[in-house]
Amino acid sequence: MASTATEKKKYTYEDYLKTPDDVRYELIEGDLLMTPSPVTKHQRILRELGFELLSFVRVKDLGEIFLAPFDVHLDNENVVEPDILFISKQRLHIIGEKNVQGPPDLVIEILSESTANRDLVQKKRLYAKFGVKEYWIVIPGEEIVEIYTLKDALYVLCKSFGKENAIESPLLKGLKIDLKKIF
Repeated sequence: MASTATEKKKYTYEDYLKTPDDVRYELIEGDLLMTPSPVTKHQRILRELGFELLSFVRVKDLGEIFLAPFDVHLDNENVVEPDILFISKQRLHIIGEKNVQGPPDLVIEILSESTANRDLVQKKRLYAKFGVKEYWIVIPGEEIVEIYTLKDALYVLCKSFGKENAIESPLLKGLKIDLKKIF
């Protein structure tokens, strides 16, 4: 069957590797998507939340935390850059020299105007499909963190935490992060 002009080109990991270094991209279901630089509030939340998680994971010797930009190669048509990701000690073998080869145990996305739909719909579906055990969505404007856990290949909202709460993670037992520190 001949290709029509309306068919959209599907990109692969090889195409992704050819993108310029000074622009961030993600590859989702073969679509190459530019990711603008985050705003100041986003970066502050990333820094504070990353610091708290890194401190906890180091003290407990649970694995590794990475902050964006760092590629997660899920397959040839899906390469994403989560804001924060955690890989358990038992799965450190998926960390390569250039990227992570497979789903992290935990992924955190901090919403921004330009990426909200991608994080809430496309990436949420993608992370569930590839088996990311826990997915956090940070909503800066509302000062909320939603934690989703994977059940039967779909995410179920475990709990929503407001600024007055301390986050507790089903995956990272014993973790408590006071959201006043984050927001």
